[in-house]
This record gives sequence, structure tokens and C-alpha cells, in this order.
Amino acid sequence: MSVVGSLIFCAECGNLLDNPSAVEGAQLECAQCGAEYAKAKFSNLRVVTSTADDAFPSALRSKKSVVKTSLKKDELEEGATIREKCPQCGNDEMHYHTLQLRSADEGATVFYTCTSCGYRFRTNN
Repeated sequence: MSVVGSLIFCAECGNLLDNPSAVEGAQLECAQCGAEYAKAKFSNLRVVTSTADDAFPSALRSKKSVVKTSLKKDELEEGATIREKCPQCGNDEMHYHTLQLRSADEGATVFYTCTSCGYRFRTNN
């Protein structure tokens, strides 16, 4: 007898055996060759299956983003300087940088940091 997935096959002829829980009596008999197996052999049967990450390629998996979406605090304060008024303190200078956080057909997200008070906010273009 051999087990493939959750199916049980006869060791003699390879025929698919009936589900042991659906068969009456203490023996499981192959309908093809008549080989018999004790149902007790299958009482603790545990089937474990697994797949490799690349086993089922899909369009969705191939679109997995390689864009960095998390930033460290010091990375938020870096960036180009722009003349933009801070909504918190009124300072006329801010650092900014952009990231493409949404799908490619949508605008980028712009992160602003005030050079004076450190106030941060973001906008979506």
C-alpha cells in the first residue's frame, strides 16, 4: 500500500482503494486484485502537503513589488529642499522625497519634512 496526497493505493496492483472510514469491517480490500489491508493501519494516517514558492507561477505573484515601502527616521529627513510653507510653523523651506507606494498607473506619494520644526506630512499626486 502507498499513500499519495490523501489517496491510498494498493501496493500489489496500484489500484485506488476506497476510503477506509467508508468501508465496513476490519479489512480494506482492493477491488482490482483482492489484496487486503487492515483498516487499523490507516487510523492514524496523517497527510502533509507543501509546495515550493515557485511551484505555481501566477500573474499576481510576478507583480510583487520590489519597491522599498518602509523608511527609517533619518531617511525621512533627507531629500531635496523646496520652497513650501510648513502648515505647522509657517517656515518657507521643507525637505521632500517621493515614493511609488501605489500601483504604477497612479501618482507617487510625496513626503514633506519641515526644516525648522520637523513637522511631517504626505500627499498623494
